[in-house]
Amino acid sequence: MDSQLLFGFQVVMSLIVFGLVARWYLRPALARLSAVQALTPLVLFHATRYVGATFLTPSVIDPEAPAGFTVPGAVGDLLTVFLALVALWALRRGSRWTLPLLWVFNVVGTLDFINAFYQGIRLDLTSYQLGALWFIPTVLVPAYIVVHLLVFEILIRRSSELPHIRFERRQVVSPDTR
Repeated sequence: MDSQLLFGFQVVMSLIVFGLVARWYLRPALARLSAVQALTPLVLFHATRYVGATFLTPSVIDPEAPAGFTVPGAVGDLLTVFLALVALWALRRGSRWTLPLLWVFNVVGTLDFINAFYQGIRLDLTSYQLGALWFIPTVLVPAYIVVHLLVFEILIRRSSELPHIRFERRQVVSPDTR
């Protein structure tokens, strides 16, 4: 079987399976929790994206694999891990920066995956020896994507439950009104 076809099939199947798990089990369970309680395990899950740095390990991946995929993918994952931990810290302490940090983490993490898929297709990543790393984009990445979508859903529907920056409108008093 063509490796690109198999790769695409496995990604789609993982998205379907994890999507069903999210719809049937995670969403109902998360709906019963406060937004903070619901977001905590979802964001914490993304702290495991450090596994993507494995794409920089020459003894694990084909040394001929293009750096145009491996380096941005690994760096994007590590950046997402850092942003997830910062957002998690803000979330757990009730910081007023929680909402913007959650948005930054989730948008950056999602864009990293969009870029990785684009680069993987553009550079024909499946033509290189990936070994066990094959399972990162075909199993783990779809799980992470589904969790990103759950985070977006909570941020959109339940952001009022989260601490956020309050901008106070200052009233300007003109000298004539005193």
